[in-house]
Amino acid sequence: MSSESSSINPQEVEQTKRQIRSLVEEIAALSKRDLGAEEYYAEFLNRVVEALAAVGGAVWTLAEGNQLQLAYQINLKRASLDEPGEHQVRHTRLLGQVIQNGEGLLVPPHSGAGDESEGANPTEMLLVLAPLKADDKTEAIIEIFQRPTSQPATRRGYLRFLLQMCELAGEWLKSQRLQQLGDRETLLQQVDGFARGVHESLDVDDTCYTIANEAQRLIGCDRVSVAVRRGRKCKIEAVSGQDAFDARSNIVVMLGRLATRVVATGEPLWYSGSTEDLPPQIEEAVHDYVDESHSKTVAIIPLAHTDTELGDLEDASAETEKDPNYIGALIVEQIEDLRPQSSLAPRIDLVCGHTERALTNAIDFNNLFLMPVWRAIGHSRWMLQAKTLPKTILAIVAAIALIVAMFVVPADFDLEGRGTIQPKERRDVFVLEDGEVTKVFVKHGDLVEAGQPLVQLTNSDLEVRMTDIAGQKKATRKQFYSLQRMLMDHEVARDEKLRMAGEKKQLEQRLDSLVKQYKLLTQKHENLTIRSPVNGQIVTWDVERLLASRPVSAGQVLLTVADPQGPWELEVYMPENRMGHIADARKTMGEELTVNYIVATDPTTPCQGQLREIRARADVHNEFGHAVWMLVDIDAVDFRDPRPGATATARVHCGRRAIGYVWLHELFESFQSRVLFKL
Repeated sequence: MSSESSSINPQEVEQTKRQIRSLVEEIAALSKRDLGAEEYYAEFLNRVVEALAAVGGAVWTLAEGNQLQLAYQINLKRASLDEPGEHQVRHTRLLGQVIQNGEGLLVPPHSGAGDESEGANPTEMLLVLAPLKADDKTEAIIEIFQRPTSQPATRRGYLRFLLQMCELAGEWLKSQRLQQLGDRETLLQQVDGFARGVHESLDVDDTCYTIANEAQRLIGCDRVSVAVRRGRKCKIEAVSGQDAFDARSNIVVMLGRLATRVVATGEPLWYSGSTEDLPPQIEEAVHDYVDESHSKTVAIIPLAHTDTELGDLEDASAETEKDPNYIGALIVEQIEDLRPQSSLAPRIDLVCGHTERALTNAIDFNNLFLMPVWRAIGHSRWMLQAKTLPKTILAIVAAIALIVAMFVVPADFDLEGRGTIQPKERRDVFVLEDGEVTKVFVKHGDLVEAGQPLVQLTNSDLEVRMTDIAGQKKATRKQFYSLQRMLMDHEVARDEKLRMAGEKKQLEQRLDSLVKQYKLLTQKHENLTIRSPVNGQIVTWDVERLLASRPVSAGQVLLTVADPQGPWELEVYMPENRMGHIADARKTMGEELTVNYIVATDPTTPCQGQLREIRARADVHNEFGHAVWMLVDIDAVDFRDPRPGATATARVHCGRRAIGYVWLHELFESFQSRVLFKL
């Protein structure tokens, strides 16, 4: 006995006790921290195994249906419990006994009842089992694999230590339970707020907007959209976080197309990067949308119409399962990170139930017969109350008086057109010969006289031809004079003189042709100097920049010269649908109708002119569309700062008509041409 006592080192015993106390303190501190189940069980089991100097251990939790699930293990393979078989079944029954009894167990190796239906320890290890409880309910089992060589007292110490550690772990379970209850209460409050919000309005747009924004907060995703089925297609009605969006944008159109195809199948779509199991038509739509939106997770859940007026609920539910009436879809997206379906599905299911009911009510309400009329009548009941009845009667009388006045009170019937003011004396300056502009002698606003040079052109081909003709003319004249001298020589034979006379005649004819050609080329050369055709002012803007070093061709307009000191005229472009009224007015009031106008350069001064001419045909104008060109005689002294080409607004006076017709004649004519004519 003395030798055994002397073999134990007191210092080692004390050190071991300190290590165990340290591990216990760590477990106690660990149980007060807010850790997830996976992390906590790993830390807890490692410290317990270390404190007991055990071979290993395992944490078994209770899943749904009281099924045991391995949460964490150490050296489970060494205990031979990692492979399925009869020994694993008996071990599971042993764990079930701990759950039923709620007490710890010490089970020696290869021990158990003889009945194979009872639990047993099929391993070579000493099993130390303790229940992990919260509120007297077993939530998990802590199992320690210990060496079987220890004394009975030591084994009981293992069990007591494990039970004490389970009590500490029970505190962590209670805190987790409280946190879960708090999270559940928060979730229930959020669901209640969501349900209240989506059922507040019976307007489809308001309901969709509320669903999208409230569902996005409840689910905790990046974006939620609501699609409503219109005929066979789904239209995106609301997107979370956006008061308004462009329904014609690529991303919205593609999302509507994808929702249409998913709703047609009646099956929810969960996309998280893979499209291997999707039908081809949906796979194509998913790729198109994801390429545009860059979403990492897309969930589209069809929303079915909920009918509460069915007599037989069982038959109705069976019929709905076979052929549901889908009214739209709920679209949930994750853009920044990839969320698993398991984390999104529970909350999406909560949202879809209320969404289907709220959207069904809104759609059914708005589909009632003459609903806009009933809504207007309902909103107008306040007008018949005692306090507001006199005001209502007064408003009705005023409305009737206004309608009568529209048919009785006359007003000036003026038809409006747009145009420009121009001097009546103006000439376009044309190019007479092809060439290239070498010099511009004038600028915008310069006063010029008739015949004054405006632009100088050059034509290299013309100059070459003139030089060539001049050379030919000189050589021909020289030959002509030489023959003439030889004919005067008396020593020349008669036959030779006759031949020379013939050559002289040919040279004379050729010289005459060359003179005419040179004169024509000289005239063309003079035409290279562009001169003003009349006295006036240059009204073309920035002439030098427009023409400098520019090749031009015959017939091209270079600039315009106008006489601002002479009479002016107003060019009016009247829409062709108003010409019938003007024609009727000219028959009854005369050809020269009065035209009132204002010029953009002096909008405060109203002016008046007389209609002079109307073109016989309608043309397409770049600015005024299909219009008829009209000329109005005006006086430039009526307004300040007359500028050629200034915009003017003109009103042609066509007599007097009822004020209602004056205001609404275009509406009447449109109704007659687009509705009555088609009937």
